[in-house]
Amino acid sequence: MAVTHNRRRTSTPAEAVEESLVAEKYAHKLIRTLRIRLDDRPGTFADVSTAIGRRGGLLGDIRRVAIDSHSVVREVTLYVDSVGHLDEILGDVAKLSGITVERVTDDVLELHRGGKLRLAAIPEIRTLQDLQMIYTPGVAGVCNHIVAHPEDFRRYTWVGNTVAIVTDGSAVLGLGNIGPRAALPVMEGKAVILNRFVGVGCVPILLDTQDADAIVETVQRIAPTFGIIMLEDIAAPKCFEIETRLASALPIPVFHDDQHGTAVVVLAAITNALSQANLELGRLRVVILGSGAAGATTARLLLAAGACDVTLCDRAGAIYAGRPEGMDDAKARIAAITNPQRRQGKPADVLRGAHVLIGLSSKGIVSAEMVGSMAPPRIVLALANPDPEISLREAVAAGAGVALDGRTVNNALAFPGIIRGTLDSGARAITETMKLAAAKAIAGQATEGLLLPSILDAAAHAAVAEAVAQAWRSGEASTRDQPRRRSRVKE
Repeated sequence: MAVTHNRRRTSTPAEAVEESLVAEKYAHKLIRTLRIRLDDRPGTFADVSTAIGRRGGLLGDIRRVAIDSHSVVREVTLYVDSVGHLDEILGDVAKLSGITVERVTDDVLELHRGGKLRLAAIPEIRTLQDLQMIYTPGVAGVCNHIVAHPEDFRRYTWVGNTVAIVTDGSAVLGLGNIGPRAALPVMEGKAVILNRFVGVGCVPILLDTQDADAIVETVQRIAPTFGIIMLEDIAAPKCFEIETRLASALPIPVFHDDQHGTAVVVLAAITNALSQANLELGRLRVVILGSGAAGATTARLLLAAGACDVTLCDRAGAIYAGRPEGMDDAKARIAAITNPQRRQGKPADVLRGAHVLIGLSSKGIVSAEMVGSMAPPRIVLALANPDPEISLREAVAAGAGVALDGRTVNNALAFPGIIRGTLDSGARAITETMKLAAAKAIAGQATEGLLLPSILDAAAHAAVAEAVAQAWRSGEASTRDQPRRRSRVKE
């Protein structure tokens, strides 16, 4: 898999690790904005910063918002570990002379007030003629055209640019089964990313059921409204069955981002890590901790990309063909194509001598000793949310040549371009070839010295979209050519 780097700026691997370690310090902390009134005399704000630092709080932006003859008002961004941690800091600041905390704001909560989405009309209605063209009688002509030309349905409706983001709330981020209503802010966030990065319209769909049959039936009935069904935060192994059944039943693509988006970005990161070390994926041993939706699908994509030795582990240890305990149909299927040596034991046993660790499980289950037991180049992707299996600092100290977590290896690098390219090409499915093309495009957009591009890089999303669309078109052209080639032979 060739890698073409975007050379807009350069960064050494050591600098990239340092950037990740700096970011780690602020990750997963609560963010609050303090509005503080201070006596206008030297040293008052130094007292505040000292009190915050003594308790282990981290300061962010500091802004002066008002001043009078006696006092200065500043707004200060504060990073804390918990609500209790915040209360301790506020208690200390309240004891300081000449300093008053006037307000504490949860900026994240405020950002979500009223939701993050709205439906907006495209055409303006300024005249009666506008209304007649948008609605009756003009719209009847469009309806009749679609009746006569069903293939134009996508062209003359929002379907060609609109995605349903469907969830039952059974496996949300690192929060677990919190239900569909509590999951809605996450679905809105996905929708905002798709809209802002690649211009796709999205409608979150909350399903008030966690029954697989009911989910499949409901999605089948609403599917004509959308161009793609995007499944989100549905627990394994149920998610595999739901995706398979819907993909078979619907004439439009079905995409479970927790599985495929994760797999694509993982492959992109590993591709560049191996390119920098001049190594081949097929010669390395890979261990994946976590056999859920993301773990199994990542294993399949790595195998499609050329990996030969991939082992998954769940709570019972290594998964292998014929394992007697803790198996289900999904694990049996993945066991049939992974762990060719039928390795057994706990993660610490299986990791010994492995080259690549992909964590898709839970916080803190990987120790420094486990990383140290791996073989060079010791690529560690600790992707559990909200906290990784091992901190980047610990992994690097234990000898990891590459250490990344979920802030860098993020689905948002993959799903916007995959969805955009799928819609643009009119694809009827999202194939393994399209996913491999997406991973290659992401890897190719990384700045020299880094493993992945920024999520905010518009060019990266555009490159993924084009690669995915081209992969579908090439596959379609190949499929169309095959019958013609066979018919010529018969003649």
